[in-house]
Amino acid sequence: MESLLSQRLGIKEVKSLAKAISAETLWHLMQEPDDVVSRNAAWVMTHKPDHEVSSIPQKPLIDLAISTPSEALRRLSLALILRQPIPKENLRTDFLDFCLQHMVSLEEPCGVQALCMKLAHEMCQFYPELSQEFKATINMMPTEHYKPGVKHLISKYKQ
Repeated sequence: MESLLSQRLGIKEVKSLAKAISAETLWHLMQEPDDVVSRNAAWVMTHKPDHEVSSIPQKPLIDLAISTPSEALRRLSLALILRQPIPKENLRTDFLDFCLQHMVSLEEPCGVQALCMKLAHEMCQFYPELSQEFKATINMMPTEHYKPGVKHLISKYKQ
């Protein structure tokens, strides 16, 4: 399996592997030290149905998103987290802080910024004071510095 994921993949291969490899196997491969294998495993995982993505343990997935130096693996991990429910009782303040920090960071790629913004918005809905903090952060973001995808979300959440 690793040898397949260590190669350059096209979308046809990704979709085929999503059908052939279990979510559990992909999750283990996402934690491999080989950046290509872990990134490709995460890409394949994004093509799994929601019920299979929900089977990934959320805490280690969040840990991976927070700690990986790979922008691609961070983006893919965040996309997977967004597809999982985040229950109020499992709200991680370190992850919320990470999302609030990275959604405004101009050093982050647009995809990471947008995913962090969506996740922060979702987590802040549990508490009125966090919703106010989120709204204040959004209102302070100068839209001229951001790419169109992030600008769209800023205008959406300002409403």
